[in-house]
Amino acid sequence: MNKIIVNGGKKLNGEITVQGAKNSVLPILVATLLVNGISVIHNCPYISDVNATIKILRYLGCKVTREGHTVIVDSSTMCRNDVPDSLMREMRSSIVFLGGIIGRTGKAVLSTPGGCEIGLRPIDLHLSAMEQFGASVTTENGFIICSAEKNGLCGTRIVLSFPSVGATENIILASTLAKGTTVISNAAREPEIIDLADFLNSCGAKIHGAGESTIVIEGIASLHSTEHTIIPDRIVASTYMIGVAMTGGKVTFKDVIPSHLGPIIQPLRESGCSIFVKGKNVTVSSQKQLKRIKMIRTMPHPGFPTDAQAQMMALTSIADGTSVFIENIFESRYKHIGELLRFGAKIHAEGRMAVVEGVKALNGANVKATDLRGGSAMFLAGLCAEGTTEITEIHHIDRGYEEPEKVLEILGADIKRVKEYEKTTE
Repeated sequence: MNKIIVNGGKKLNGEITVQGAKNSVLPILVATLLVNGISVIHNCPYISDVNATIKILRYLGCKVTREGHTVIVDSSTMCRNDVPDSLMREMRSSIVFLGGIIGRTGKAVLSTPGGCEIGLRPIDLHLSAMEQFGASVTTENGFIICSAEKNGLCGTRIVLSFPSVGATENIILASTLAKGTTVISNAAREPEIIDLADFLNSCGAKIHGAGESTIVIEGIASLHSTEHTIIPDRIVASTYMIGVAMTGGKVTFKDVIPSHLGPIIQPLRESGCSIFVKGKNVTVSSQKQLKRIKMIRTMPHPGFPTDAQAQMMALTSIADGTSVFIENIFESRYKHIGELLRFGAKIHAEGRMAVVEGVKALNGANVKATDLRGGSAMFLAGLCAEGTTEITEIHHIDRGYEEPEKVLEILGADIKRVKEYEKTTE
């Protein structure tokens, strides 16, 4: 097992290009199942969730090769419609294979990712949508069996009770090759939904309104091969932008999509950062004298992203004054608070609300990554803390961040990845 060691107190300076978006590349790789040919996907980050997705594609019979940050998928050899439990459990977003597999073969046999119960709302939204397409949904020995082999999937109108990103993606995937027209109301509006639609449309799909609350998909008979470049990861960019704010310094983020970063830019400016946008570049500078952020309320896009909540909480822990967080997306997204307290942060949480009282300084600590975004909050806290921080359980971080220690080292941080059994010296 590896761990990350951070010696705090170094300002971040320089410029970086942000990796491809995790939340785009995963559904787009699944979408290659619908193409009876070769798909070339550029800007795919080296993260464990991409590796897990590739494993599943190969299990399904696809030929997958990787050349640097480009992944090439030939799905013409696909020969299975099931995914074993061991592969489903490797990443939480594996449920998106439901729409891709049933859209291609008319039947999908999957276990629930992470061992979730079917009765939970996220799974219900996906399965209810498949039933509305005319598929039958049954369970057998812990597996979900969705089948539309008799009559095929038929276009329909689906109204989501919550604008779920995963459910919206599964509906788009299932409807692209379905008979007739599908209309999604209260669809998720995240940029990653637009990226998925752009990929499929480049293959010949007819998807209209992606990025809006109503999406219309006209089913077609087949998709042709294409090349596509994944958009920059707005959450990774947000994480490093917050790191600049916490440590001081000045960093330019090249080739990003500034409109995707609007929900982050506003609170960073409220905290006292200077942010300059020019074309596809965003420059963040900070004097490390941060002000409180009055309220952070996570919401579906274009609101503040839940995936940046932990990182922004790390920032407010050293801001002057009291900040309030309300988590509206996930019920248990405050696991990182216990670890931030180890740094000397002052945070009180009750239910969906957390109150952060800023302290003058954090102290280095031995902490663990509780989850993907909570893990990134740990290395952010370590960057500005006095002394040394050791972070374990970093496999969570590797799910979504490509070699963050190397990115931060380029910007001037004192950070490295080591084997847990290695002795470290200051």
